[in-house]
Amino acid sequence: MNEATKKLVIAIDGPAGAGKSTIASRLARTLGYINLESGAMYRALGLKSIEAGVEVGDGAALVALAQQSTIELQPTPGGNRVLLDGHDVSARIREPDVTEAASRVSIHPEVREWMVRRQRELGSGGGVIMEGRDIGTVVFPQAEVKIFLDADSEVREGRRVAQSNAQNDPARAEGLKQELRDRDRRDTTRAIAPLKAAADAVHIDSSTLTIEEVISRAEKIVAEKLKQQSV
Repeated sequence: MNEATKKLVIAIDGPAGAGKSTIASRLARTLGYINLESGAMYRALGLKSIEAGVEVGDGAALVALAQQSTIELQPTPGGNRVLLDGHDVSARIREPDVTEAASRVSIHPEVREWMVRRQRELGSGGGVIMEGRDIGTVVFPQAEVKIFLDADSEVREGRRVAQSNAQNDPARAEGLKQELRDRDRRDTTRAIAPLKAAADAVHIDSSTLTIEEVISRAEKIVAEKLKQQSV
């Protein structure tokens, strides 16, 4: 496959609430690429740990559980359909208990190693967009396009509260904000593959941008890379 027709690997990293999932999904539809959500994969394993009664602090047991699991991502016009052992868990994995389990599952080095191998298999042919926290630094350090999507912490907290319709519930809103702060701390301080921008990533701060403005910037970055390849 020559460079002019080669499909890119696009990595989008950043903290929770920055808008990675929305941007990756929209870009994937525009480009006709597959959106591989690393977070959905960790969520699926987190769900399985809950269902199987496996302690999220036991890395070895979680890897054994992962090796017995089949996690699939099926692109649809409305976003990825997530299958765990053949069952559609797309809605279930977005619930708070699974979100918390996924964050704790992801800190184990042996779990991350298993996930990275699986993610590389899924994206080996290119034509994929992967979003997460270590895609451009660990999973696909050779990605042709790397974007680090960030936003002010207060903006991200506000988005999470709005997404959960918790604006009129102060106690729940504060709980959601604290969960985000805790997740930021875990993501940035973990020993293996902490959240950080790749040296060659393009930074986009979405704090004051609309979704359309962020997508426009991302599309320009991709278009420039495709243009370079065609020369």
